Amino acid sequence: MNLERIWRGPEARLLPIEKLHVPTVAVMAIMTFAMLVVATAGLALANAASLVSSGVENRYVVELPAAAKAELPRIVAAVRSSPGVRAATPVPEAEMRRTLERWLGEAASSPDLPVPSLVLLELDPGAETAAVERNVRARVPSARLISETAELRPLLRSLSAFKWLAISLVSLMAAATAAAIVLAARGALDTHRPTVEIMHGIGATDAQLTRLFERKIAVDAIAGAALGAAGAAAVLLLVGGAGAALAEDLTATAPLGATDLLLLALVPLAAILLAVAIAHTTLLGALRATL
Repeated sequence: MNLERIWRGPEARLLPIEKLHVPTVAVMAIMTFAMLVVATAGLALANAASLVSSGVENRYVVELPAAAKAELPRIVAAVRSSPGVRAATPVPEAEMRRTLERWLGEAASSPDLPVPSLVLLELDPGAETAAVERNVRARVPSARLISETAELRPLLRSLSAFKWLAISLVSLMAAATAAAIVLAARGALDTHRPTVEIMHGIGATDAQLTRLFERKIAVDAIAGAALGAAGAAAVLLLVGGAGAALAEDLTATAPLGATDLLLLALVPLAAILLAVAIAHTTLLGALRATL
């Protein structure tokens, strides 16, 4: 496709670009806006899932029932001596009761409330968890070794499902954009059919006529994509700016990395290229079928 001829060819004067086709611009703006918002949410969810997964990988918890609280020092010594254990940190009971206060209120401080003892473990990659569990159960048969990854698996599955949902929605919106461009291209062709027939009668080729309409649709697509991208950027900064700053403070990692921002920046460009490609195919096919 010769972009120079689309923008500067003498036939371009037949469809001046000063007046935008509002429906096409509006569709492009809305779809670009929606695709950017959904894609941003999908990328943020994917990054969150990756962060959570890597944060709990090789992390386990030893849980002792309240009745075996006196065995806590022996359990800590046992797991620290187990091969592959990088760190073993007992959780103070006072800290656990402070956590329970969020749900139980003052009842969490009652001595009548049995509170299990916990030991946080960090294992080396590839460590044999069965050996650690055997050492724990040899001292306290009622103790449990809990994988944090297993406990968070439902959350990770939900985050992954939302990520794929976002990808599906972006794909559907791209398909809807393509359908709208097909209608816009056919509408433009029908509106200017007398001009097209005259040009075709004096020797204009299908490719030349297609370029004439491509130029107009490209201008509308660029205007709509720019409006949609500007609107999405404003909304995301306004709504998600504070949340992104808080997430970065808590995790020391930005919700979106440089690669994510580059992918988002390519969305409006991809929408424009899709619109022009669909318009080219639609117009050329329609001209060859009818003229």
